[in-house]
Amino acid sequence: MASTTKEVAIELLPLIRVYKDGSVERLEGTPIVPPSPDQDPETGVSSKDVTISENPSISARLYLPKLTSHNQNQKFPILVYFHGSGFCIESAFSSLYHCYLSNLVSQINVVVVSVKYRLAPEHPFPAAYEDYWAALQWAAFQSAGNDKDPWLINNGDFERIFIGGDSAGGNIVHNIAMRAGVESLPCGVKVLGAYLVHPYYWSSKPIGSESKEVHEKSLPSLVWNFVYPSVIGGVDNPMINPERLGASSLAGLGCDRLLVCVAGKDLKRDRGVWYVDMVRKSGWKGEIELFEVEGEHHVFHIFNIETENAKAMAKRLASFIK
Repeated sequence: MASTTKEVAIELLPLIRVYKDGSVERLEGTPIVPPSPDQDPETGVSSKDVTISENPSISARLYLPKLTSHNQNQKFPILVYFHGSGFCIESAFSSLYHCYLSNLVSQINVVVVSVKYRLAPEHPFPAAYEDYWAALQWAAFQSAGNDKDPWLINNGDFERIFIGGDSAGGNIVHNIAMRAGVESLPCGVKVLGAYLVHPYYWSSKPIGSESKEVHEKSLPSLVWNFVYPSVIGGVDNPMINPERLGASSLAGLGCDRLLVCVAGKDLKRDRGVWYVDMVRKSGWKGEIELFEVEGEHHVFHIFNIETENAKAMAKRLASFIK
């Protein structure tokens, strides 16, 4: 009797496995959940899914704060959010990010556009970066009114557009901000600020407390080489190593304000501090802030949204966007 066991082509533990027949098995990730168009019973936040593009397939989940007689005519800041998880697992529609963003919106009163982009390895990079830019363009274009999305038109403040993301999403935020510095968005919309949480940067040479012995075999190195094997320079490509082009290149960041968050026990903690130092030395004319939470691990605030440290991060973001 012939064996039905499939042969493994690539295995990136503990995240994902690719078989020689082309099929992909995601070993981590949370289930897809529906939106709550009639308000979430716990948070009062409404959510719905929208299509940004049919080809390529890009969509988003929108979140609207609970509207009352006191705020129903209020214009809220708009946060275009890019989820993390190594560019290859999770989704804007997954329970992990749905719960996190519903909770966040209930705390800080912001309209969120959470982007569902195409994942690696089925969609090789740089396709995902193009999805992120297309999503930001779509959000900006809604300011034109007429037949655009009513949540954004009625309750979104297009003079206060922010981009944000965690981990791999933080990497996306940086690259989108760089692109916004050289390309215009529709309708004259500008990115006011960028929010990078435990951002995913790396390089061939370790910095700070990073291990010299296992640096090349560390998960950040392996993930980048997995999702973008053809990229010039590997982990020294400027998309993941902003130092590659020199700190002065960061003067072109296309926003006025930056908030970078790091966690004391995060493997990528020193990379966030390193990035802030480079931006400060670059000659960039904006304002940058570093916010550190001691004693916490990578993206703790998403997995444990009710902790005091997670709430402190939400408050810090609230003050940043307001």
